[in-house]
Amino acid sequence: MFISKIKNAALVASLAALATPAMAAYEIQLNDNDKLIFGGYIKVDARYVDGDVAYKDQWTGGGTGLEESASQFRIFANETRFNTKYIHGDLTGFIEMDFFGGGGNEIISNSIHPRLRHAFIQYQNVLAGQTWTTFMNTSAIGETADFGSTMMGISFLRQGQLRYTNGGLQLSLENPESFGGDTANDKLPDVVAKYTFKGDWGNVSIAAVGRQLNTEGGNTETAIGGSIAGRIHTFGKDDLRFQYHQGELGRYVGTAAVKDLVGEKVEDTTAYNVAYRHFWTESLRSTLIYGHIEGDVSGNETTQWGVNLFKNLTPELSVGMEVGNYAIDHEDKDSFYGQFSMRYAL
Repeated sequence: MFISKIKNAALVASLAALATPAMAAYEIQLNDNDKLIFGGYIKVDARYVDGDVAYKDQWTGGGTGLEESASQFRIFANETRFNTKYIHGDLTGFIEMDFFGGGGNEIISNSIHPRLRHAFIQYQNVLAGQTWTTFMNTSAIGETADFGSTMMGISFLRQGQLRYTNGGLQLSLENPESFGGDTANDKLPDVVAKYTFKGDWGNVSIAAVGRQLNTEGGNTETAIGGSIAGRIHTFGKDDLRFQYHQGELGRYVGTAAVKDLVGEKVEDTTAYNVAYRHFWTESLRSTLIYGHIEGDVSGNETTQWGVNLFKNLTPELSVGMEVGNYAIDHEDKDSFYGQFSMRYAL
C-alpha cells in the first residue's frame, strides 16, 4: 500500500509538472485531506557596480561609502530559493530558504550558506512562526532584477510573530528589537495592525505599529508609526505600486538605512517608494522605480532608482536587464549599477 501511495504521488506530481504555469508549484495530492506543494525558483545574476558606494549583491540601507571610486563585477545565484507547503485540512505549514546566508568566496568553491526565510504554521485564522511582518504589503513591492527592489523606500522585514486574520483585518504580536539601543531589555512584543481594502481595481492597505524601545542609557521610549501602501491596476495589464511610511519606524523600513534609536533619541523616519510597471507585449514588460528614506535625528538619507526590461522566453523562464543608481545622500556618494538576470520558476 505504501509503494502504491508513492507511485500515485509521483504520477500526480508528474502531471502537475506538465501543466505548471509560471511561478506555480509542483503539487502532490496524498489523499483527500493531505497535500504537499514544492516550489521556488533558480535565479542567476550578473551585476556590475561603479562608483563610490561599495559593491553589494543587493542594495540595502546599510551601504558603505568609499574614499575613492571602485568598479566590481560578479556572477551569483544567491537568490535561488525553494519552499515546501504542507496542507492537512485547515492546517498549513510552510518553509522557505534561499542562499543569502553569507559565507563563500571566489578562491575555491564559493560555498554560500543557506538561509531560513519563512517557517510558519497556519490554522484557520491564526498564524505562528517567522514570515513577513504584518506591517508589510508585499503586493506593493515593484518587480526588479536587484533583489533589494529599492529597499530604501519599502517595508521589508521577516520576523517571528503570532498573527490573527479576519477578512481584511490583521492583528499581530511580533518580535521586538531596539535597533541602536539595549536589546537585552526588549521584553514586550511589537503590536501591529493592518487593514487591506481589495477590489477589481487592486488593493490599498493601512498599517500601524506600536513598540517599546530601550535605550543604552536605560530609558524606555514608546515608538509609533504608520504606513499606506498598495497596488492599483491602471491600463491593460499595467499597475502602479506605492508605499509611504511615516513615524518612529526604524528597522521596519529601509533595511538598516536608519535605526530605531540614535543615542537616547527615537528616530523619526519618512520613506516612500513608487513603481510603475508597463507591459509592452504579453511577455515583455518594464518597471520604473524610485525609493527614498530619511531620518530626522541621524540625518541619514538614502535614495535608489532603477529601470528594467523583462522578457518571458517560456512561461517558466524569464530574462531581464536593469540599470539604476544607489545614493547615500548625506555622504554625497553614489554608485551606478547594471544587472542581467535569468530566472527559472520551478
